[in-house]
Amino acid sequence: MKTKTKQPRRNFRILGMAVLISTLCGNLYSQEKLELSQVIEKSNQIIKVSGSVSDSLFILTDKNGQERKRKTISYTKLSKNGIDNIRSTKFLSPADAKGTGILLIENHNGDDDISLYLPALKKVRKIAAGGKKDSFVGTDFSYADVVGFKTEDWSYKSLGDAIVAGKNCFVIEATAKSEKVIQETGYSKRILKIQKDSFLNLAGEVYDENGDLIKRFTFSDYKLVEPANNRWWSMKAEVQNVQTSHKTLIVTENFTVEPNIDDKYFSVRFLEKE
Repeated sequence: MKTKTKQPRRNFRILGMAVLISTLCGNLYSQEKLELSQVIEKSNQIIKVSGSVSDSLFILTDKNGQERKRKTISYTKLSKNGIDNIRSTKFLSPADAKGTGILLIENHNGDDDISLYLPALKKVRKIAAGGKKDSFVGTDFSYADVVGFKTEDWSYKSLGDAIVAGKNCFVIEATAKSEKVIQETGYSKRILKIQKDSFLNLAGEVYDENGDLIKRFTFSDYKLVEPANNRWWSMKAEVQNVQTSHKTLIVTENFTVEPNIDDKYFSVRFLEKE
């Protein structure tokens, strides 16, 4: 009488191997996601100096090549938690923008606080979370672009590598995790090109609520402004709205690190002072 082969045991072994492989792949996938989020977080933090004062020239160019220029002075400081950034910006020219002030207070645990002072109205207006997608004082940058994005609000996927300005970069796709994030930022997806050896964000593009490409960004002329903390700043930041053929270039000048900058620059009272 022939002995039957114990097939079930073999099946259990195959099943066990399949579960092990699946678990390992899942762990690797989770690790990949963690590493991408770390790249994003490093890129976010590397431009946050302890405190600074700088002048900027905004050059707005329409689809016909006509230019308008605006000058600002900005003050920044890093919160005591070492994560959140605080920025106040006052417009110096032209006459129709002079005196306009913006105070942006980043809050990694909740909604960011954005205040806008309009000298014509002699009034400070709070920008609600849903207003972060609005234009930053008539430029192609939005309030969300300026105050930044919360790492945990997005899901990340590697799109491989790319060479940008001669630098080897990660190409990372960030997809909004919720409808709330899409409505607040105006973006459903972002593509970032982050330099591998420095974590500097060199370029990117963003997609609107409908998934259509809306803006392309480039960040160049980076300077190591705070060597002790390895903090950098892009002296040229440009965004082009591909849907309107309008673009904005920000040229930063006279960037000075001020670790002990006075708190008076980061108040509504300072915004109201003309």
